[in-house]
Amino acid sequence: MTDQTPAIELKGISKAFGPVQANKDISIRVMPGTIHGIIGENGAGKSTLMSILYGFYKADAGEILINGRPTQIPDSQAAIRAGIGMVFQHFKLVQNFSVLENVVLGAEDGRLLRPSLAKARRELKELAAEYELNIDPDAKIEDIGVGMQQRVEILKALYRQADILILDEPTGVLTPAEADHLFRILKGLRDQGKTIILITHKLREIMEITDTVSVMRRGEMTATVQTAETSPSELAELMVGRKVLLQVEKTPPTPGETILEVENLRVVDSKGVERLRGIGLEIRAGEILGLAGVAGNGQSELLEVLGGYRKAEGTIRLNGEQIDLSGRKSDARTRRARGIAHVPEDRHHEGLILEFSAWENVAFGYHDKPEFNKGVFMDNAAIKADAAAKMERFDVRPPNPNLAAKNFSGGNQQKIVVAREIERNPDLLLIGQPTRGVDIGAIEFIHEQIVALRDMGKAVLLVSVELDEIMSLSDRIAVMFDGQVMGERVPSETDERELGLLMAGITDTDKPHSEAEIEANLAKTRASAAKEV
Repeated sequence: MTDQTPAIELKGISKAFGPVQANKDISIRVMPGTIHGIIGENGAGKSTLMSILYGFYKADAGEILINGRPTQIPDSQAAIRAGIGMVFQHFKLVQNFSVLENVVLGAEDGRLLRPSLAKARRELKELAAEYELNIDPDAKIEDIGVGMQQRVEILKALYRQADILILDEPTGVLTPAEADHLFRILKGLRDQGKTIILITHKLREIMEITDTVSVMRRGEMTATVQTAETSPSELAELMVGRKVLLQVEKTPPTPGETILEVENLRVVDSKGVERLRGIGLEIRAGEILGLAGVAGNGQSELLEVLGGYRKAEGTIRLNGEQIDLSGRKSDARTRRARGIAHVPEDRHHEGLILEFSAWENVAFGYHDKPEFNKGVFMDNAAIKADAAAKMERFDVRPPNPNLAAKNFSGGNQQKIVVAREIERNPDLLLIGQPTRGVDIGAIEFIHEQIVALRDMGKAVLLVSVELDEIMSLSDRIAVMFDGQVMGERVPSETDERELGLLMAGITDTDKPHSEAEIEANLAKTRASAAKEV
């Protein structure tokens, strides 16, 4: 392999955005016919580097070689001409166009569309057969599932003669079964001679699918190793610069009294779409109930109802006392007063006011507490002191309460929200996507705080699209599909396959199920979820 000419070689790539050095003198070689992973914490510079390679940014310094030849890539069209295709995390598809029309869009052979479509149909059939990318060319994008949409993006790149494929966080919206199928596709592409760059934060995926992995930290390339010669713990240490505990350490739960009871909970949105269809669950003191499911299946609505900012029908009892669901006598403020803390799924839009300081954000929702007030005036000195203490305990960096929330990294922003809610000694913690967009070091810390709260005898409802997180943190797992709870499992008595089938709406998990059956179920609920947008 060392005698081969690299499919891609980057030499001394640097890129700054004002005072921020996103990439610093990066060099990397990606060999042909391999799957090359790139990992790193948020802000490590991975996306910037790939954006330079795909022509979205121009490097301040450095050189790009494609198959040994120096290549200028001023824009994405130049990247496509150089044989590079990119599959983005958020797909670039026209929803009311067919698969065929999306593949051809931007690559027409002339003014007349019909000949282009006929040619594309023939080539699509050949590509689908060769790379296991079977899909109906006449299907509308809005009618197919996310896994199928991802295949359309790959077909688009292959139709444009791409020999090099860049995939950015490709499994973020996939079920385990869909992710497994994607991996089979990628291995098939590699075996046919294609070169693949995989950007992901999931170490398990790196170990499973890649041949080589490069690690970035703070804009620099820290290491490139053969995947077979490394381990998740070593990669995590290279990413963070210290040893990281990858497995959640917790003792078996000792559940106490029932804290939360939910019976026949129903939500209909403003468009008449039923988002929750008779949800029932309970959580006891001293346990974590994990709520698994593909995004858009009612988890967000459930958190909103429990948090007090969405109306519903049904019954909710907290510590045996019923909660009003009409919104007239119960809102987020009264929920907090009754012992419910809420770390929302979207910290930027629901958890923080980014322009405000850290000390102001730490007080939000709790600013009416007696310790923060002097008569009719707020005691800002007391609030700042409280915020500084919380930031120290939760290792928020920099530990500056006066700094605007927007100036902290994603992980430290999340720590501010988690500190605000956990430190209020709630009976019930609602926590949505606790480590979304969070660095691996901060993930370890946040997980420890969630378990510590459980060990204090509190109840925790955890919502996450990360199945690894659900499996490792939860004492029980409830799986949601299309606004319903499909079943409950104990982590030690289940696996990702069984949970994945439940996430696809299949309750009979003991018998074999075809990929088409799973995809049809997922497409149905994703189409329903899309109606809200």
